[in-house]
Amino acid sequence: MANVVVVGAQWGDEGKGKLVDWLSERADVIVRFQGGHNAGHTLVIDGVVYKLALLPSGIVRKGKLSVIGNGVVLDPWALLTEIEKLRGQGVEVTTDNLMVAENTPLILPVHGELDRAREAQNSAAKIGTTGRGIGPCYEDKVGRRAIRVADLADRATLESRLDRLLTHHDALRRGLGLPEIDRAALTEALLEVAPKVLPYAAPVWKVLAERRAAGDRILFEGAQGALLDIDFGTYPYVTSSNTLAGMASTGSGLGPSAVDFVLGIVKAYTTRVGEGPFPTELDDAVGQRLGERGHEFGTNTGRKRRCGWFDAVLVRQTCMTSGVTGIALTKLDVLDGFEELRICTGYELDGKMLDHLPIASELQRRCKPVYETLPGWSQSTVGARTWADLPAEAVKYVRRVEELIGCPVALLSTSPERDDTILVADPFAGR
Repeated sequence: MANVVVVGAQWGDEGKGKLVDWLSERADVIVRFQGGHNAGHTLVIDGVVYKLALLPSGIVRKGKLSVIGNGVVLDPWALLTEIEKLRGQGVEVTTDNLMVAENTPLILPVHGELDRAREAQNSAAKIGTTGRGIGPCYEDKVGRRAIRVADLADRATLESRLDRLLTHHDALRRGLGLPEIDRAALTEALLEVAPKVLPYAAPVWKVLAERRAAGDRILFEGAQGALLDIDFGTYPYVTSSNTLAGMASTGSGLGPSAVDFVLGIVKAYTTRVGEGPFPTELDDAVGQRLGERGHEFGTNTGRKRRCGWFDAVLVRQTCMTSGVTGIALTKLDVLDGFEELRICTGYELDGKMLDHLPIASELQRRCKPVYETLPGWSQSTVGARTWADLPAEAVKYVRRVEELIGCPVALLSTSPERDDTILVADPFAGR
């Protein structure tokens, strides 16, 4: 049985939720392998809207095992709130269908406080984060001072971890003009939440290996997008984790040989949230129209997304860095009614042509897009489920995208409804 990794191939918000839900119905195990509760997925199932931040999309499907891997940073209070919200919508969440890796780092209140304090500074420290503590938690993870899920089971270990954590954070807080951490209150909060979280804890790496050996299909679900990757994104305006497909292995404990298909989710145009370069951004009526038609607001934050034409240069680049097997092109219907469409095919920088985005942020900022113009279409593509349902110009647009990014379309999405999908190649059938 093939195992599939799903990643965003732009700056996130590509419509991964719908596609992951569509695939999760056919998977046995669904794994979140990076990120925190700063990235959301919206699922629409039988007219019911589910908004997820931490829980894998498979949680709304009966008979599936949902897993939060060690590559995720976990806010335990946010997790419990999300569980209760889903239960209120009639979704069963138990230790039978949800598992959390024992070595998952915990986001604490001090992380959010630090995140927001940095963002509030009117200085170069501002990145445009959600202020939910994701970055500071990852900092503590690599600094070897994080508190992990397993630490909640032993008070002596927890106290030792707090010693190391507070030594670092109190010094930072003094520099930011914040009061030192109330150790007693933090300890009490962790001891109080521990018995609610620990029942879900498990050696995820071992369970996944066993499920794979038994022939189960595993779906690895990424958050954010490849252009927010801490190494290959538009640094420093990126997230704090690796968002590329390779993270599915290190973020779950199941080796790379387990991955058979990498599905890159790609919007038919381009959006991003927060600060940072965006070569094809449209600060005009066209950009406004894309945002309004695409309902471009963040699932969890409500932040308005910046909009622009499709950037084939960037998507070709992310398909390479993630080893994408095939893409799922989403929101094609948003382009309905445009007389003409543009696709970025290269950049002009200081009189020279580039076929990739340079790594230096100053050079990224100065890159000017070079466009190719294609005819638009007046007919609606909403709800199309076969190629025959699409206008000829829409088919030509999709085919040109394939040519420019050097990667075939595996799925084509034409509305938020999960069944409005054209299947070209089945990811679970492997390469």
